[in-house]
Amino acid sequence: MSKIDPELKKKLLKESQTPFKGLRKILWIAFSGSAFLGLLIMLSKIANGSELQQNNLLIQLGACIIFPTLLFYDRNKD
Repeated sequence: MSKIDPELKKKLLKESQTPFKGLRKILWIAFSGSAFLGLLIMLSKIANGSELQQNNLLIQLGACIIFPTLLFYDRNKD
């Protein structure tokens, strides 16, 4: 029979079903932070009176919605 601890076996099985989960979580957090920082800079430029292209602002808003959503759906379901 197997000499592996049942807790270790459960942990390894879970990791094999969702590989690189920790790395993905770090990336989603980094991308979310970058998107919100970019949006803050764009909004400060708009408040300063500079003109921005509307599609750039929409891309930034989309990133601010998509990356936190991906982080939410990638959480543990336990």
